[in-house]
Amino acid sequence: MEPDLVNKAWNGSEKCQRCRIRELVLFADLQQDDFEQLHHPIVDIELAPGDTLYKEQQKPEFVFTIRSGMIKLVRYLPNGSYRIVRLLQQGDLAGIETLNNTAYLHHAIALQDTSICRIPIENIDQLNQHSPHLYKQLTARWHRVQSDADIWLAELTVGNSKKRIANLLLYLAQQSSTEHFFLPHREDMGALLAITTETASRIIAEFKRLKYLQVESQGALIDKDKLKHIS
Repeated sequence: MEPDLVNKAWNGSEKCQRCRIRELVLFADLQQDDFEQLHHPIVDIELAPGDTLYKEQQKPEFVFTIRSGMIKLVRYLPNGSYRIVRLLQQGDLAGIETLNNTAYLHHAIALQDTSICRIPIENIDQLNQHSPHLYKQLTARWHRVQSDADIWLAELTVGNSKKRIANLLLYLAQQSSTEHFFLPHREDMGALLAITTETASRIIAEFKRLKYLQVESQGALIDKDKLKHIS
């Protein structure tokens, strides 16, 4: 590796050790000796809303840790419509399927300003071969994927449209580290919940009128008790 890439790799490792969300991310349990085995640069990426991180079937080279913001995983359908199969937020790992030697399964697109660490798959392979500290975090990530899939199937795509939206708002509020949370556009809400954009707009307007939902400059707020009654 050329000297400038070596420096970038070391700088990336040092950033990982000082990371303010270190306990949430893939490298949470790594020790100093583990970081010394990272031979490829870990790069910081900033995405604006609508930017694409990777595309379905793209050759896999990296996994991505989300430091802040939100990513939607999108599957485009033959008729030109799309479905959102999962939302990724702070601490989540995007592209985890590539660690099973498969291509990316979705399009990953930023929903808001998003900060990401790009981790070469080769780094993960090296650590898996030489360090025992990564296994726990990888297992936790796979478990999170399964848990989110269960939530999507059991709560967000069954029942009437009002119940689906109530469950989505409760889910987003629960995942947020602050009182406010990011509210997706109505079209994305429809793609998440398998309802029409018009239905999503109508129900959101009703929730606002009833004061179940408020949208402020910092984000959205909900009346959890009222929405839990619906859900």
